[in-house]
Amino acid sequence: MKARSKKLVALFATLAMTASLLAGCGGNSTSTSNEAESAPAESTEEAAPEASEESEEAGGEAEAEAPADTGAGSTPRNETLYFAGQQWGTINDWNPFSANSNNAMAIQQKDSSRTLIYETMFMYNMMDNQLYPLLGTEWSWDDDSMSAMTVKLNPDAHWSDGTPVTAEDVAYTWDCNVKYESSLGSDFPNYIESVTAVDDTTVSIKSVMDGDTPVNPLKVQQFLQQMYVMQKAYLEKVEERTGGDKEAMKLDKMDDLVASGPYMPFFDDDQKVVFIRDENYWGQADSMWGSLPAPKYIAHVMYKDNAAGQVALEAGEVDVCQQFTTDVQKLWEEKNLPITTYLDEPPYGQCATIPSCWFNLEVEGLDQVEVRKAIAMAVDYDHIIAAAMSNQSPTFAEVPRSIMNPTEAEQAMYDHAAVKDLQWVGNDVDGANALLDEAGIVDTDGDGIREYNGKKLSFKAECPDGWTDWMASLEDVAAAGQKIGIEITTYFPQTSTFYDDMTTGKFEICMNSVTGSTITNPWNRAMQFLSSQYADLEVNWSGNWSHYRNDEADEILAKIPNETDEAKLKEYYTRLNEIYLTDVPSFALMYRPELFYIVNETVWTGYPMKDDGSNIPPTDCTDGYGIAALYNLTLVE
Repeated sequence: MKARSKKLVALFATLAMTASLLAGCGGNSTSTSNEAESAPAESTEEAAPEASEESEEAGGEAEAEAPADTGAGSTPRNETLYFAGQQWGTINDWNPFSANSNNAMAIQQKDSSRTLIYETMFMYNMMDNQLYPLLGTEWSWDDDSMSAMTVKLNPDAHWSDGTPVTAEDVAYTWDCNVKYESSLGSDFPNYIESVTAVDDTTVSIKSVMDGDTPVNPLKVQQFLQQMYVMQKAYLEKVEERTGGDKEAMKLDKMDDLVASGPYMPFFDDDQKVVFIRDENYWGQADSMWGSLPAPKYIAHVMYKDNAAGQVALEAGEVDVCQQFTTDVQKLWEEKNLPITTYLDEPPYGQCATIPSCWFNLEVEGLDQVEVRKAIAMAVDYDHIIAAAMSNQSPTFAEVPRSIMNPTEAEQAMYDHAAVKDLQWVGNDVDGANALLDEAGIVDTDGDGIREYNGKKLSFKAECPDGWTDWMASLEDVAAAGQKIGIEITTYFPQTSTFYDDMTTGKFEICMNSVTGSTITNPWNRAMQFLSSQYADLEVNWSGNWSHYRNDEADEILAKIPNETDEAKLKEYYTRLNEIYLTDVPSFALMYRPELFYIVNETVWTGYPMKDDGSNIPPTDCTDGYGIAALYNLTLVE
């Protein structure tokens, strides 16, 4: 068992190294990367996960050379929190409206928005599925119909130029997102009719209604933790210099930004990006954090790959690492390094996403539930978790399969006993063979491959080349097929080819993940697994890549966003799990952290850990309520 005390023993052994690291000098260079060429528009929102996934798998043993963080933009080591695994290239803008920004350290408006520079009204915490105050202090529906919501803002909140954050800023930010058709402004108008200022600190958000019923109150709540609030005066300034042109607005660098967050840009080039703490940050008010974040600087060196990042992590040059590290426990058990993960024992991280195997139900043979379930029953999941994930996933015996992620909040939202008989832990070759035999799906010509409607059950299973843990998982799926008379051949195309196959339905079996933690889950994840809304899309990035259809599931999914009774919600989610586990349109292969979280306590300590009483999620000290970690960090003495 790993214990914090054991790592602290290792920590003292590294103090000599720490002393040398503290010798870095300060700097005040300004950004020089703003002329970086933008990537193609289509390469951002979907390409970002690809880059992250490939970076996770680029490593192996940590032998690559990590660049030393010296020269322009260097900062005192004992004032700087260093990251790896978040930023993989030279940033091209500071623009939240951009369709092709790659400034991951500053701009991530996702399930738990990154709020180092720009801030949202509330912060999402996946540990309890709650929203925590940030620019907003409270929110409430105006009445039971949920036709409108009122949000109160913190009167202490102000911009980096000292002017107050007001409801007009919130309303104008919304209007600009819609007007200039940002990704957020293209999505949320389906659920939000208007955002208006009632007074300086009161915002009214009206729901899009379907008769007397709001289209989706859950999406309205998601808006609270996803939209960056921007200053009206600054947006008007950018509009003036871009002439109100949509494309020009999206391409503006916004390197003269005004923001409300605890950090501002300090330096960036093709080697690293550095933020500096705003010493006048409003969050030090008693109404918010009550202090400034501990690190004066936030820095991210541009590592070539996962291996280079791991070298820097082991050397104490990286404090917070968002990378998959095979056999992470060896860093403290064998190398005796002061390295910490969120959990002391496997799976080491808080898993929240569910990489799954998807059957294309429009393919003959895979349209038979017995074939799908037999494959799912025969897969050796324990081998996948041990080999592909090096035990960084709970087993399906520990967290039985469902459409819920393995957080306590979601696991409490369905009746486990009601679906127990439908769940399987895997490696049940005898049961799978019996299921196929009973269905009359047998091998009639003695070649070892079963037939259905006179055709051999032979399928191709694909995922992107280079995603080694996914590739290994599909090899286990293929091995399971061989044991039950179903031929499954693995196919690993380039990432772009894979996504073309998946989104246009040109696959037979594929592997893909669904959303991790957001205020709309588990509803949004249930939509991705089961909703026929996505089944007929010509190009489908949204979910239900199986093309599964079930009228009852659609009816339940339509009811959930407007249901507030917890008992009724539990009934709905239990039934959706019954449908999913009975029909098996897809099946989970593992659980996986939404963000990998490995910290080196050579310089800083006090990072969030499970059961430390903080309730701070392991979202790398940057995302959603995870940013609260920055206020708990202290220097190692």
